[in-house]
Amino acid sequence: MTASKPTKAQLIPETGGPISVMFNPSQLQYTKSVQWDPQKSNGNDTARQQWTSGNPAQLSFELFFDRYEENSSIRGDIERILTLTVISGELHRPPMVDFVWGDFAFHGVFKQVQITYTMFLTSGQPCRAKVQCSMEEALDEASAGRSSPAQSPDHAKMRRLKRGETLHSIAATEYDDPNEWRRIADANGIDNPLDLTPGAELLIPPIITR
Repeated sequence: MTASKPTKAQLIPETGGPISVMFNPSQLQYTKSVQWDPQKSNGNDTARQQWTSGNPAQLSFELFFDRYEENSSIRGDIERILTLTVISGELHRPPMVDFVWGDFAFHGVFKQVQITYTMFLTSGQPCRAKVQCSMEEALDEASAGRSSPAQSPDHAKMRRLKRGETLHSIAATEYDDPNEWRRIADANGIDNPLDLTPGAELLIPPIITR
């Protein structure tokens, strides 16, 4: 029996093609916090906590690049990661990015990239590096326009695929959960979630609660 290859993590920006990591991260650090405002209360030792808002989730991970055996530079690999922090001429801002690894998906923006070069070729070109990445959760324009959390739709509808959208970002908008992307893929017979055509009509199936 042949062992299946591990699924590679990918970074999928709004513009440009997906970026497959060279090696999967050894760990992911996910942080979610909420904002509480302590209200002073006379005669009490402890303040009453008043909830004010939720804070964006944070995702941190380290990527490893190694082309020593190929005797080649990793500058091209590093440059592709750095484009996620650079203003896009088309968007007039850095792109939003989906980090996707199997069923796990995170939609947000790159806040920081820290590169540590650990090996060099005789030419001085770097051939090995560790890249520490920090992302922050972000809403797309459709989600940001909502005044309240999304409710699971109870009826099917059609949606035209826009350039830069992914099944994960659509699921985040429609279901408030990017991990529901398989529901959309199955409803539209999509085998490869990265093989999408802008302008295509997608069926958004309902989530029926019993």
